[in-house]
Amino acid sequence: MGAHCQALILLLGTVLVLLPRLPLAGAATRYYTFNVKLKNVTRLCNTRAIPTVNGKFPGPKIVTREGDRVVVKVVNNIKDNITIHWHGVRQMRTGWSDGPAYVTQCPIQTGQSFVYNFTITGQRGTLFWHAHVSWMRSTLYGPIVVLPKSGVPFPFAKPHRDIPIVFGEWFNADPEAIIAQAMQTGGGPNVSDAYTINGLPGPLYNCSSKGDNQPPRVRQAHLGFEVLHDDLCVCVPDTFRLKVRAGETYLLRLINAALNDELFFSVANHTLTVVDVDAAYVKPFDTDLVLITPGQTTNVLLRAKPDEGCPPATHLMLARPYATGSGTFDNTTVAAVLEYYAPTGNIKSRPLYRPALPVFNDTAVATSFVTKLRSLASPEHPANVPRRVDKPFFFTVGLGTIPCPGNQTCQGPTNTTMFTASMNNVSFNMPTTALLQAHYSGNAAGVYTTDFPAMPPEPFNYTGTPPNNTNVSNGTKVVVLPYNASVEVVLQDTSILGAESHPLHLHGFDFFVVGQGTGNYDPAKHPAGFNLVDPVQRNTVGVPAGGWVAIRFFADNPGVWFMHCHLEVHTTWGLKMAWVVNDGPLPEQKLMPPPSDLPQC
Repeated sequence: MGAHCQALILLLGTVLVLLPRLPLAGAATRYYTFNVKLKNVTRLCNTRAIPTVNGKFPGPKIVTREGDRVVVKVVNNIKDNITIHWHGVRQMRTGWSDGPAYVTQCPIQTGQSFVYNFTITGQRGTLFWHAHVSWMRSTLYGPIVVLPKSGVPFPFAKPHRDIPIVFGEWFNADPEAIIAQAMQTGGGPNVSDAYTINGLPGPLYNCSSKGDNQPPRVRQAHLGFEVLHDDLCVCVPDTFRLKVRAGETYLLRLINAALNDELFFSVANHTLTVVDVDAAYVKPFDTDLVLITPGQTTNVLLRAKPDEGCPPATHLMLARPYATGSGTFDNTTVAAVLEYYAPTGNIKSRPLYRPALPVFNDTAVATSFVTKLRSLASPEHPANVPRRVDKPFFFTVGLGTIPCPGNQTCQGPTNTTMFTASMNNVSFNMPTTALLQAHYSGNAAGVYTTDFPAMPPEPFNYTGTPPNNTNVSNGTKVVVLPYNASVEVVLQDTSILGAESHPLHLHGFDFFVVGQGTGNYDPAKHPAGFNLVDPVQRNTVGVPAGGWVAIRFFADNPGVWFMHCHLEVHTTWGLKMAWVVNDGPLPEQKLMPPPSDLPQC
């Protein structure tokens, strides 16, 4: 069918050179320069000067292999402070390059630069990078493609092409102004105006297709919904289009870089095969639907139909939120287009199909998807699950309140309280000195304390009727772990101000999701059902709304590691903490010294 399409070229950045000291024989060092600068970008008929990397939105793709070293010089040319987090990268002994502001480094100030230097160790798949200060990541993000070592095959059929599919959110207003106003009033922040796929909102939004305020019309057909091109133009610049060839297989690298929303994703009339999550292989399974939280990545194979008609149909790829909380959210749908090559024919004559997505709060569908995920657990890719537990923890996660300052009237849950969020009733106060610098220098006094509670200070019926007092405490508290301790953390959602799913992200480690359930966790009953054979390996896990999840990991990476909800509003409100992992006895078990250009506070 038709002329051959040009293959997607992997953007390898700058020159690849070999260094005399490489983590693995034959590995490469890959150099990039990230110039953070403003660029005028128009979406939804609204033009805004947004922070970008190298003038691109989304930002540039990093392509590397397992075992390679990555060196990125970040230059800050805007007025706001900047850091970049390499989300999901293990950062073995290189915590200085992890990126969260005031945790592992002070921010890069205007006119300054910092070189991030790390090695990809034991990972292959899809990760991503994003800003990690305030809400700057709303536009500062991009994919990280980690290929297997040279000569090592995928544990599945090699695709013809691979394509990042990056979900984001677009705000017509400045997100920094939005969260600043919310923090002042004590209320919830305004929600986004659109979701995006690869930076584009698609034709379902006003002003995306015809520039008017008339939403597209749909009529039901046998397969999902058929939409005539007279009503919905999919060839406009604000729509991402993926052209495929009949019979070929494509690897879609799904990344949820949205600020505050979990998403359902589906492709009309096509089955997806999940093969990888968070840069860890899984046992493949077929699905019509993917659930992906902020901070998660999912690799899926899409097989283009070998017998697509002539002219072939065009199929919508849709994403819309999975929302469980009681607050407002952006209840819209983003669309991209999957289109088959055809030798002839007018695009407007093709039928176009749209998948059916669950309702926004369909927890049963969400649970059905996540419980199918299992580690590949093959001899080549084993699941090294901790069998023993040296350090058990039980953390409640959820919302709470603090009193309005003085006699001020607030816009929080009541007019005398402000929204906040906490883990084990501690809302984390960000320090003004980076935690890792304080730890490394031995000057933690006045920066953080080591008394983060291992259990809730005051147990209650976590998913039942909430307590009358919803106020939380504040502090910069951490947990200290000995090197290589086996750690279990049970994360328990609460019903305070409404049960809600929380995507928890752990920096510096992958963990195994050994169990999850609804209601309150029962330590006498639930551990007997834990999966210690092939649990899914992740860096970000959704704590079920009104439920719990149990994770295990080895503390084999010395440094200071952030753990937080990846709903940005909850992180801002304080749903975060940090782990301090001490050095081991051997040289290769110790944190590397700080780089000479480390930014200072």
